[in-house]
Amino acid sequence: MEAVTFGVLGPVTAERDGDMLALRGPRHRAVLARLLLARRRVVPLARLVEDLWDAPPPRAVGAVRTFVGDLRRALEPDRPPRAPARLLATEGPGYVLRAAPDAVDAWRFEAAVAKADRLPAAQAPARLRAALGEWRGPAYAEFGEADWARGERSRLTELRLRAVERRAELLVDLGRAAEAVPDLDAHVTEQPWREEAWRLLALALYRTGRQADALAVLRRARALLAGHLGVDPGPRLRRLEARILAQDPGLDPPAEPAEAAARLWNRATEAYDRTVAAGAHARLESTVGLLRHLAVTGGDGLEAAREHRTTAVAAAEETGDAELTARVIGAYDVPANWTRSDDPEAARRIVAAAERTLAALPDDTTADAARCPLLATVALESRGVRSPRGPRAADEAVRIARRLDDPALLAFALNGAFMQSCTTAGLAPRRDAIGAELVALAARHGLVNHAVVGHLIRVQARSALGDFTAADEHATAVDRLAERHERPLVSVFTQWYLALRRAATGSPYDSAAAAYRSAATRLDGAGMPGLERGLLPLALLGLRLAHGRPAEVDPGAEWGPYRPWAEPFGLLADGRDAEARTALRALPQPPPDLLYEALCCAEAALALELGDRTALERTYERLLPAAGELAGAGSGLLTFGPVDGWLAAICRALGPSGPSGPFGPAGPFSS
Repeated sequence: MEAVTFGVLGPVTAERDGDMLALRGPRHRAVLARLLLARRRVVPLARLVEDLWDAPPPRAVGAVRTFVGDLRRALEPDRPPRAPARLLATEGPGYVLRAAPDAVDAWRFEAAVAKADRLPAAQAPARLRAALGEWRGPAYAEFGEADWARGERSRLTELRLRAVERRAELLVDLGRAAEAVPDLDAHVTEQPWREEAWRLLALALYRTGRQADALAVLRRARALLAGHLGVDPGPRLRRLEARILAQDPGLDPPAEPAEAAARLWNRATEAYDRTVAAGAHARLESTVGLLRHLAVTGGDGLEAAREHRTTAVAAAEETGDAELTARVIGAYDVPANWTRSDDPEAARRIVAAAERTLAALPDDTTADAARCPLLATVALESRGVRSPRGPRAADEAVRIARRLDDPALLAFALNGAFMQSCTTAGLAPRRDAIGAELVALAARHGLVNHAVVGHLIRVQARSALGDFTAADEHATAVDRLAERHERPLVSVFTQWYLALRRAATGSPYDSAAAAYRSAATRLDGAGMPGLERGLLPLALLGLRLAHGRPAEVDPGAEWGPYRPWAEPFGLLADGRDAEARTALRALPQPPPDLLYEALCCAEAALALELGDRTALERTYERLLPAAGELAGAGSGLLTFGPVDGWLAAICRALGPSGPSGPFGPAGPFSS
């Protein structure tokens, strides 16, 4: 069934696959709007009654239940009779609408505005324009008089007005003032009391050479404010008028460093094209250098770098020059801190090319400088694959790099060793040591990218060990590096870390869940599908289990690679215990990545529910090396709670004949 999307930036609507759903009467729409406004929180039935009627009729409660039933039939027409509703669910004393984070236009709008704040200035106006395109009219248009909608309508409206003004301000600062004028003109007509809009319009006109028009705009603003509100313009408007009259050079568009850099880039690339032959091998090596820089920009840049990298490697192999191929493969030493590949097929091709090139190199130490980055590449690109080759390649790369005493090679090799440090549970101390060495190495030799990854690795490892004081220090340090050196992807990980921290340190369930959902918006357009797919539902599953709540797995969610661990929960919820037991027994061992312990805990939760002794013994054995750690927190993103609690719960379930350990009587989810 296609996902349902909702609109509140205008009349309240629900659509499936582009077709508008019939929502029947106005009170049905009011119930839907009120649940959407709650943003996936439960709205008590009594509150719905109060909000729908000034003086509730005697049968108001029954009427609301009827409205909810009608809405469920419209939203989930294919739901089997008596099957629990997945989208509009009954929970506790009321109802909750579990719309996906990108299924509501207002939520998409807010996420896009927040994303624009993190983008480079040149990219932000386009993102804001797209965000503003979500609006079809006033928010919650048909509920303008409803008390329950008033605050949210005002908040969304203010956010829209600020987005209009922020986009205009960016265009003016970027030297694109002429583009800003039409929208600002319409904006001051619609919102004549916003002095910032008048100021921006006057400044935009002045920067397009229309001094007289700029002064006329300021006179209009003065007359309107004085005539209708009896106030004089504020200090910013008065200062702008004085500066325009004085033709202050400070109002001229500043010389943009970006423009100078663009001119330099154009001249340099033209010179390169003239002087370096089209078929020269140097072009391949230069291309990989560009791809390295492109990859750290994230988003489209990262996706393009992955795509063109495989092409560059294939072109190098076609030359038949093993040393050139080794340089082309090894030059892409882009550090990484996530142990699941974004493009497994491309990774397999890179590993295969690296192995072929290793075989073609001379079998002696003279080729070690070429061999080391190839081995590091094998280790990095074999991430998440359970094979002895990856760890062996990582160990050999580190040994060679230490012998060669090459800091850049050693950093690359250590990153490969990190990628192969998730083969079993409980390896957070080893990863912490790798991160510490990377941070120190990068500081001594100015290796910015590896300083970033080293701090991120330590955020992950210290989180697994429950040391949030140290993790906070590394998160702060990496955020500073990211700001100084323009590494936009870092904020994705640090925002998720803050959500994890909240979940792991006793925040209420709703607060922690909201933090996870907010962090998930950062993944939009980040270009990291290996991280993004399935992460939010897995995080929320871990949160529910850690809080002792039912799993309530949504099978329609994007579970990505974690679906095998999610589906048995859905079967259990549907009363299909035998099928759930079969699915549990068919679960593979979790892949060797940073979520190994988290998936072991998901399996343990299923085994505890089903009383499956074999699975309990298996998960106990797998989790035991991580005793004392927080399950899943080694990812730096999410947690299923203390490992010790899970081990204790398994021990109790197995009884006297089962595994024993120093875990005491604590519950499985105690902190």
